[in-house]
Amino acid sequence: MWRRQAIEDAGGWEADTLTEDLDLSIRAQLKGYKIKFLEDIGAPAELPAEMNSYRSQQFRWMKGGAETAKKMLPTIWNSSLPFGKKLHASMHLMASSIFVIVFILGVSSVPLVYTINHLSLNYGFDKDSFTGFLVGLLVVAAVFYVANIQSPVRKESLPKAVFRYITLFPTFLALSMGLSLHNMIAVIEGWRGKKSPFVRTPKFNIQASKDPSLKANNYVMRELSWTTILEGFLTMYFGVAAIWGAYWGETTFLVYHVMLTFGYGMVFLQTWKDAKPAATA
Repeated sequence: MWRRQAIEDAGGWEADTLTEDLDLSIRAQLKGYKIKFLEDIGAPAELPAEMNSYRSQQFRWMKGGAETAKKMLPTIWNSSLPFGKKLHASMHLMASSIFVIVFILGVSSVPLVYTINHLSLNYGFDKDSFTGFLVGLLVVAAVFYVANIQSPVRKESLPKAVFRYITLFPTFLALSMGLSLHNMIAVIEGWRGKKSPFVRTPKFNIQASKDPSLKANNYVMRELSWTTILEGFLTMYFGVAAIWGAYWGETTFLVYHVMLTFGYGMVFLQTWKDAKPAATA
């Protein structure tokens, strides 16, 4: 809920980004307004029900986040906010740009396996390096643990919620990796200033598992894009890298490449499954 005075003081809704709510919230806080998060109050909502819906939502969020960062970061750093808040705001607005790094690291890891194995390089992977990777993983896991397990709106028992979290978290990581190409394109478009229409996340009003097929909704269905085809290629790329690494006994990136194969494969297959030609008049 917004106080109308806060919206007006912050300059009102602006349509120059795809995340106008994020843009307005930053401008309102720069005006001194505080946001209160009432975590125990819920509201009915609908998550994306199929992959094309999820992709359109992610594209809008990632591109809009980059657009808002490009728009607001200079204002934030020229403001009178304390350094800590400027840093926090910057990390928030730059969050979507992580997918550029995720994609580059994934693609470059395959030739790195070849380099390590065939050139017999000493790449210095020791217990200190492993500790750094482990700490990073645990930090990410801890953030999502708090969001999913310690939330006051959690309805499951604690043991059941923890079990679901442990089993689903690796899938979540793999899916995030599999969306890195798609999300990276959105981020680059946002930073470049390329404009695109606001594509809303389709709603299906799904209230029971026996609802009709999702393909009955023509709004969301599209033909496969070049991005999806490239995701299929990347599935094979990382799959071959995983088999290759196992064959040569170079297991440093084996789990990583298996997760990339699973992530890209899941995104590609589900997108292909949910797609159909656009309806004609």
